[in-house]
Amino acid sequence: MSPFPYRLVATDLDGTLLRADESVSARTRDALAAVTEAGAAHIVVTGRAVPWTRHILDDLGYEGIAVCGQGAQVYHAGEHRLLTSLTLDRQLAGLALSKIEAEVGPLALAASRDGLEGEVLMGPGYRAHPGPLPYVPYEDPAELWAAPLTKLYLQHPTLSDDELTHAARATVGSLVDVVMAGPGVVEILPLGLSKATGLSLAARRLGVKAAETIAFGDMPNDIPMFGWAAHGVAMGNAHAELRAVADEVTASNEEDGIAVVLERLLSV
Repeated sequence: MSPFPYRLVATDLDGTLLRADESVSARTRDALAAVTEAGAAHIVVTGRAVPWTRHILDDLGYEGIAVCGQGAQVYHAGEHRLLTSLTLDRQLAGLALSKIEAEVGPLALAASRDGLEGEVLMGPGYRAHPGPLPYVPYEDPAELWAAPLTKLYLQHPTLSDDELTHAARATVGSLVDVVMAGPGVVEILPLGLSKATGLSLAARRLGVKAAETIAFGDMPNDIPMFGWAAHGVAMGNAHAELRAVADEVTASNEEDGIAVVLERLLSV
């Protein structure tokens, strides 16, 4: 087997490692197994909080470190424990939310609570994505702020995801970070938090440097990770903002885009 040129392979989940049915293809599993056999580590870096990620990691037989919650959580899958967890200042988040709504009008909200069993709360009007991920509906706004949170999710009745993200960022970008993580998924995060901060913490634990890392993603929330890693690969289905900063564009997640690149690098 040819030596693999990177010591760390960082992959996003939705739209990247996962296909639309949340499965990982046999080809991609084989390619990841081949790079780990060649001496590299594979690390999942996802916007999903741990409770929404754990079943996927278990299915993959993944026992290493994963970065979850847009970098807020560094999770040891093999030991089923959080190594680090950063929460959103709820007072600051409430202020940011009020400023955004003063600018664009009422928003539908959801929130991810902190912890290994952290619930995802869903408020009135919030459009949940179909699938197995559980939500806990709430009616009383006070419930949203009753326990520590890792993030808030925002939806607007008429603005597109891009329009809402840009408007929110322009309004409260000095208070919190605002990212678009997927269709219908605009998030408020602690200021300065990104996949890059979580990945750098995890890489340090693994003794790996940014210069030894290749990263795969599909959405604007992957831009900081691409900035940190030596080589950023956008999926064929990636958002235009990520494609613009990628070092290369591969096939889509449905077409084994990760495997296409890893197999090429293994054969060099």
